[in-house]
Amino acid sequence: MALSVVVPVYNGAATLPELITRLRDVLPSTCGEYELILVNDGSRDASWQTILELAGNFPEVRAFNLMRNYGQHNAILCGIRAARHDVVVTLDDDLQHPPEEIPKLLDKLAEGFDVVYGTPAKEEHDFWRMVASRITKLALRTAMGAETALQVSAFRAFRTPIRDAFEQYRGTFVCIDVLLTWGTSRFTSIRVNHLPRPAGASNYTVRKLIRHAMNMVTGFSVVPLQLASLIGFSLTLFGLILLAYVIGRYLIQGVTVPGFAFLASVVIIFSGAQLFALGIIGEYLARIHFRVMDRPPYVVRELQSGPAVSLDETVRERV
Repeated sequence: MALSVVVPVYNGAATLPELITRLRDVLPSTCGEYELILVNDGSRDASWQTILELAGNFPEVRAFNLMRNYGQHNAILCGIRAARHDVVVTLDDDLQHPPEEIPKLLDKLAEGFDVVYGTPAKEEHDFWRMVASRITKLALRTAMGAETALQVSAFRAFRTPIRDAFEQYRGTFVCIDVLLTWGTSRFTSIRVNHLPRPAGASNYTVRKLIRHAMNMVTGFSVVPLQLASLIGFSLTLFGLILLAYVIGRYLIQGVTVPGFAFLASVVIIFSGAQLFALGIIGEYLARIHFRVMDRPPYVVRELQSGPAVSLDETVRERV
């Protein structure tokens, strides 16, 4: 089995040397051939210099430097499109995903699955981060349409040909897990160790996770539009019942329903529902607008790779 390991890098200068060392210790006994693809996602520290040093010392390291920070999933997409081997493994640069657990993912993949997630046996997050992460996974389940979404992780292994399903995808918002569902439905997960970060702090705040969840639902699902339709239908039904009540009371008792508060409440309910629906429609229109602009998901500034590989052969033809 030949393996491509994709690592999105953002301010990971302190952990990259150890990560590469551990990968080089594990992979030779795990697969016949491998490559390590490091994608620098606009880091503000010395990550790119560290990556260049690693690429100069180890021929299996291929380095991509993006023009700016595009986001973790966009950086992973760059690495996936540049992968040359049969299986792709993705993991973070902060050593929370132990390279020693990669054989577990590959063994599970060999059982006939196309995508295997390394689900943390125990996550090291605070309460609000856990809540936001749960919301994100529920949104992802809506977008993916699979229960496996609740077990997703950035530590994943999948068969490289799956990328053909999203070969032409050029949207600015990228969710690798949703894109993988375009190519297969054979997902599974396995419990792996999840270690504390040895340095730095997570770049995913509660606000970013919730925004990511909203982008996922509106970017890869029509559920919000269906929800708006359901609310509109429900309030229409409520309005008809209310109208029947007002007319019935007038015909039976000869009086109308008094009170400004009653009328104001009804107007507020219907106005709120209209604004809610318009907001959802606006989100979809904004996505159409950005899609028409044809902005790429990432742009590579430079790469450092072996003599047999050029930028034209790996990235440009796949962007």
